[in-house]
Amino acid sequence: MSAPQYISGHGLLTGRTAVITAAAGAGIGGATARRFLEEGARIVIGDAHARRLKETEQAFAEEFGADRVAALPCDVTDETQVQALFALAERTHDGLDIVVNNAGLGGTAALTEMTDEQWTKVLDVTLNGTFRCTRTALRSLRAAGRGGTVVNNASVVGWRAQSGQAHYAAAKAGVMALTRCAAIEAAEYGVRVNAVAPSLAMHPHLVKVTSAELLDELTAKEAFGRYAEPWEVANVIVFLASDYSSYLTGEVVSVSSQRA
Repeated sequence: MSAPQYISGHGLLTGRTAVITAAAGAGIGGATARRFLEEGARIVIGDAHARRLKETEQAFAEEFGADRVAALPCDVTDETQVQALFALAERTHDGLDIVVNNAGLGGTAALTEMTDEQWTKVLDVTLNGTFRCTRTALRSLRAAGRGGTVVNNASVVGWRAQSGQAHYAAAKAGVMALTRCAAIEAAEYGVRVNAVAPSLAMHPHLVKVTSAELLDELTAKEAFGRYAEPWEVANVIVFLASDYSSYLTGEVVSVSSQRA
């Protein structure tokens, strides 16, 4: 089954400012940045890959206008860089309304062969990085006093077992739990916190870190017989960031054509 037709924007995020991490390139973060621009938002994007980030910023600025796009290299394992990214949103667009925590790191290793370094690196980017950005986001949104939304990128692997993914699964399950707890704390000042849990969204960076055999196996399990396009996940992130999800908080929405 082929992917459905791309959906044009409907102004769902007009006038809002969003910070999006790991937003350079062709993955879910890049697709989310594009969809947010198409829906009328201003964006501040970060990524650990400075060259790729600069190319993404320039391309978006040419297409949507330089006044709607700002970028800063950001490694979410570095608190100083996280603070700088959010400070850019304050300076450039007088605050923020939406935060998308997309940064994550995968890999494949059997638990018996996994090193402390492999485990710690995945957890630090995927879980601790989401914690650092969520903490900064909630402080900023609480101080602004005008509500807002946070959307985290989890994974169906946070629910189901997959060989070689103990570190990634543990990190994504942690993101889900963090989402639920943050949502309860943030509700009192009108901020909603939710997450998406994609199954398999194909992009060039995934191909580099996953074997073709595993990708074929995972694709075959999908009910539609295909993987998701990154923009299909981004559409759900737009929904969670918009007023259409005004009563949702603490939820993890599976973006999947298979059972979690």
